[in-house]
Amino acid sequence: MCMNNKIIVIEDEEDLLDLLEYNLTKDGFDVVGFLNTTTVAKILEEEEIDLIIMDRNLPGVEGSEYIVKLREDGIQIPVIYLTAKDKDSEIEEGFLSGGDDYMTKPFNMKELILRIKSILRRTSKTLNEGSMRHRDLLLDIGSRTLEIDGKIVDVTKLEFDLLHEFILNKNSILDRDYLLQNVWKNADDNQYKTVNVAITRLKDKIDPSKTKNYIQTIRGVGYKLS
Repeated sequence: MCMNNKIIVIEDEEDLLDLLEYNLTKDGFDVVGFLNTTTVAKILEEEEIDLIIMDRNLPGVEGSEYIVKLREDGIQIPVIYLTAKDKDSEIEEGFLSGGDDYMTKPFNMKELILRIKSILRRTSKTLNEGSMRHRDLLLDIGSRTLEIDGKIVDVTKLEFDLLHEFILNKNSILDRDYLLQNVWKNADDNQYKTVNVAITRLKDKIDPSKTKNYIQTIRGVGYKLS
């Protein structure tokens, strides 16, 4: 079950980071370690991450504050805090900030791995039943429904198919010809305006406050889901 699951570990103690990377890799996980959060945003943009293991005592930022910012940006990747902060109030703070689990140091490596697998079983279940996720968007392929942050959003068949194509090709620029051929099944250049209008309507539905910027317009080229 854990093969190909990609985990980010953010831990500023280099020896402990090495130990975590070694044990999780040995158990079959694909692990990327960071000593701070400086370059984490880049991998979150470029790759599909299944879980974050987050220390709270980090240089430059408190770990739970960083997770709050991720949640505000619509990133719902599961998080396990692994930290020396062990007061009841601190544990509560961790969960309230968007954590899915909380372990205090010193910790048992086997227990950590069991908790990782438990969370991945829960979060992978929906995906394995024919759904696709991007940030806080969840497409249910079977029922052809869209959820955003847990709330159903009504979309047309065309809008659903468009979003499906964007998620399949997230972080890639899709030009209008590609969308006409793969969504409309029509390569007529005269339909370019139709593409523009449909994407504008889709953007209005999935981001009415215009704060999440799911679909970016790449001027003169096409569109990209990010």
